Amino acid sequence: MPEIHVPAHPVWPLLSAPEKEALKDRIKALMREQNATLVAHYYVDADLQALAEETGGCVSDSLEMARFGAQSRAQTLLVCGVRFMGETAKILNPEKTILMPDLKATCSLDESCPVDQFSDFCDQHPDRTVVVYANTSAAVKARADWMVTSGIALDVVKHLHAQGKKILWAPDKHLGAYVQKMTGADMLFWNGSCVVHEEFKGFALERLRKLHPEAAVLVHPESPDDIINQADLVGSTTALINAVREMPQDEFIVATDDGIFWKMQQQAPHKKLISAPTAGEGATCESCAHCPWMAMNALQNLETTLLQRSGEIFIESSVREQAVHSIQRMLDFAALRK
Repeated sequence: MPEIHVPAHPVWPLLSAPEKEALKDRIKALMREQNATLVAHYYVDADLQALAEETGGCVSDSLEMARFGAQSRAQTLLVCGVRFMGETAKILNPEKTILMPDLKATCSLDESCPVDQFSDFCDQHPDRTVVVYANTSAAVKARADWMVTSGIALDVVKHLHAQGKKILWAPDKHLGAYVQKMTGADMLFWNGSCVVHEEFKGFALERLRKLHPEAAVLVHPESPDDIINQADLVGSTTALINAVREMPQDEFIVATDDGIFWKMQQQAPHKKLISAPTAGEGATCESCAHCPWMAMNALQNLETTLLQRSGEIFIESSVREQAVHSIQRMLDFAALRK
């Protein structure tokens, strides 16, 4: 497994309210000039999520970001998230220009699964159907039979298990273990994990639940087993947001990237949100509940991207043509289940 270098969280200059509004106005003008639309992930800075909504863009999970791009008339898609999201957008929208504020904004799951090592692993197990999580490179998706998101992983694996398929799963071992537990499928795992969700501490969550006995615990399935076992609901980013709006509790302990709090608070402004604990014995990072790569997206470098037309995503046509099959297989499956 490759060694993953986790960057420090970037420190962006603080902007006064007038400075921020002036910057947003400049960005909006550049977007109009360049026929660009903004798609932002739930985990990026709240200012970027708000800007996406103000300009008729999209705030969502990675797959909906790409789907929105395909439906948009804009010729340029500004993707605020991490690199695999920009690549997925390019795979589904090859005729469009995909720009990102920082191409170095990657993902520990993506980095943990280099295509050469992954291909060797697949070659060693030719009897298995290869299912990869969305948090992978275009090249890894090109090697896969299926791509899945956290929202549809259970349904896809249940479907394959019912057909008697044995599965090779990559890269998130925690999400894989959760899927295996829920489906009973024969699954072989790649050993990857998310640096954000890996840091949630089960013993600390137990203590926090005692302090907030009425709170519901919402957990993303990239979390370790001792976190998942304490959940009232386990689900994708979209499912967790819906839960805050729809569940009757007034307090929620949330085990995922705290960038999601902006959308949760927008959906349910009267409810209290508490980040699941990462600090304490065994913690290895600061600000663990926020992805350092997601933090590379900011209003400042979004403006630079538009001014310089920098940060463009390119994918070799041969890779794109293969990768689109694993994604389209999932999209077709999802459409049939509606």
